[in-house]
Amino acid sequence: MSITVRPATEFADVRTMVGPKKPTSNVCWCLSYRLPNKENRELEREARGHKVQQLMEQGPPGVLAYDGDDVVGWAAVHPRADTSFATNRKIPHVDDLDVWSLWCVRVRPGHRGQGIAHHLVAGAVEWARSEGAPAVEAYPVDNRGEKVDLTMAYVGTKALFEAAGFTQAAETTSVLNGFPRVLMRHDLG
Repeated sequence: MSITVRPATEFADVRTMVGPKKPTSNVCWCLSYRLPNKENRELEREARGHKVQQLMEQGPPGVLAYDGDDVVGWAAVHPRADTSFATNRKIPHVDDLDVWSLWCVRVRPGHRGQGIAHHLVAGAVEWARSEGAPAVEAYPVDNRGEKVDLTMAYVGTKALFEAAGFTQAAETTSVLNGFPRVLMRHDLG
């Protein structure tokens, strides 16, 4: 297995990772933190995919992991100013730097347990660095080794981000799946 991670420029591959099996289904498309709440709630079914295509015209909305030609993972990473983390009351700002937020890490079924999430986090950090980000923040759960429900595992764990060189920069008042979320930060300066 030779994993490569690169900016998400192919819509079909983004759709494979975050889109629905049926185009008429209502799924996240990794828009819940990228759009204002009202707009996110109002977008339904095919309109969600069309919105992702529009966002991709402005630049990659994250990174994708590939095993050869097969897309096997996704990580959403983007300047915090363009996300709902810019105004989130439960997740504090450590300072006024124009940091990037990394909020979703997904690995395709059949490819999990092979370290792909680690590749995705490292690739997201490197891409943010290449785009001039001074730091990358993530908001994983501090599950202390306990099992995280798969539907909520997209935020990652504190341990995953520590392994990638992130350090805890702040507590938050956000809780997901019964676990507290922490603000992890990787300074790139």
